[in-house]
Amino acid sequence: MSEENKNLNTISEDTANADSNAVAETADKKEDTKAKKNKKNKSEKGRFKKFMKSRKAKHGTIAMAITALVIVMVIIVNIIVGLLVNRFPDLELDLTSNKSFALQDDTIDYVSHLDKDVTVNILMAKESFESQGTYFVQAQKMLNKMASKSDGKMKIKYVDLTSNPSFTSDYPNVDWQSSSANNIVLVESGKQYKVLTLTDCFEYDEQTYNYYGSYSFTGTKIEQAVVTAILNVTTDDKVVVDMIKGNNEQDYSSLKTLLENNAYQVNEVSLATGDFDSNAKIAIMYAPSVDLDEKIVEKLSTWLSNDGKYGRSLIYVPTADMGEMPNLDDFLKEWGMSIDRGYVFETDESTLVSASSPYAFTVSYGDYYKDNLKNSKIPVVVSESHAVNITDENTAHALLKTSDKAGVLPIDADKNWDYKDAVSGNGENVAAEGVMTNEDKNSSRVIIFGSYVMFSDTIMKYNSFNNSAYFMNVINTIADKEDVGITIESKSIDNTELGITDVATQNTMLVVFVIIIPIAILVAGFVFWLRRRNR
Repeated sequence: MSEENKNLNTISEDTANADSNAVAETADKKEDTKAKKNKKNKSEKGRFKKFMKSRKAKHGTIAMAITALVIVMVIIVNIIVGLLVNRFPDLELDLTSNKSFALQDDTIDYVSHLDKDVTVNILMAKESFESQGTYFVQAQKMLNKMASKSDGKMKIKYVDLTSNPSFTSDYPNVDWQSSSANNIVLVESGKQYKVLTLTDCFEYDEQTYNYYGSYSFTGTKIEQAVVTAILNVTTDDKVVVDMIKGNNEQDYSSLKTLLENNAYQVNEVSLATGDFDSNAKIAIMYAPSVDLDEKIVEKLSTWLSNDGKYGRSLIYVPTADMGEMPNLDDFLKEWGMSIDRGYVFETDESTLVSASSPYAFTVSYGDYYKDNLKNSKIPVVVSESHAVNITDENTAHALLKTSDKAGVLPIDADKNWDYKDAVSGNGENVAAEGVMTNEDKNSSRVIIFGSYVMFSDTIMKYNSFNNSAYFMNVINTIADKEDVGITIESKSIDNTELGITDVATQNTMLVVFVIIIPIAILVAGFVFWLRRRNR
């Protein structure tokens, strides 16, 4: 072998040895790195095991687990309760002092006995309705409870008119175009339907609206509005009532609305140019300021007689400042009654509505039209009333009467008049009824209410007075209807107090929540701290 080849072999061997050494060093480094990692992992695992075995880890882990478990349980319970309340609205508790979210007994009784299917269409998307404010949420909850009580007869639907404009074409008798209509609910049953406006369903501050043109809601009337609408659309044969006009009457819109809400068909007739509706069983003459002519009086008498068959009724309400009305006086005399032109006053302070006026006071029920009242303890109030005198006791009798401390201020009283001389001690009649009956025991009647103010919209809105309920009880009785007028109170949720009024319950809750529970929490915390400290 030549010297050159030997050198080449030596270089190759050296190179191979160098590569081998390099590979070995790399492997050693990897092994060292791996060993360090294993050692580090073992160290970390050891520390973790040691931490997990420590008292701190045990108690901390348990506390974290318990906390997480409680949070999960609270979330689950809330979800379940929410689903149950949506499915069964009656499970929701109402702790407000005036039961803002609770249905009244009249409503529950009525909707639970529905015998026809009813749909309550809310004329906007559900989200939009809820976003209108607190009173709309309150209204929604009350409607859901009504549907729940109806045993499936009442259904709630949300109809977004923006995305479903063809909906209105099925209801041609509704004003859909007027910007002032504010239609918000449509109640339907079969082919009958009734629309409710924003002001039908909610109370609002009229001064704010008149000044700013926007609604500031103060309460909800949706319970009353929907119940009366249901009554209206589920009644097939409506009793016809004629409102007599043409003699400068006072505004009778409040009575007309009350009758229509209670499923009566109300017509307006002028006896000077026309006649009664052929199906009318009841007629109302509300506070005419001029006397009736002889032809109108004759029409009244003929209509009431009904060819001797009777069965018809006239309600007459005189105006406050009535003048001489000889034709009307002669007509009333035939029915055993007359009207005093003076004003009834009260000196019994317990009956006065306001101490500043003796002409506004509550009256007592007589023996008629009282039995079917849902609450006869609520009084009827009158103001600026005339006395209704009984001139023939065989024909007429009193309905509403003052205390025995009342009298009548004569229309021509002078400065020497003494009110004490006008108090007879027998009381005054502010409502009376004359009845004529034929051989078949069918009767016609004329009913006089001495105060037209007692049927004004302002008075009949007060739930503390029974005026609207009493009037509807009279109407329903003479119309031979079994159901009485529905009068549902409006709801306000401004008062957020809990509805707990008796002292014993208040004291018990005070002791439990202010004393017992806080002490129990303190004692439990001290015990846990002491046990952990001694371990």
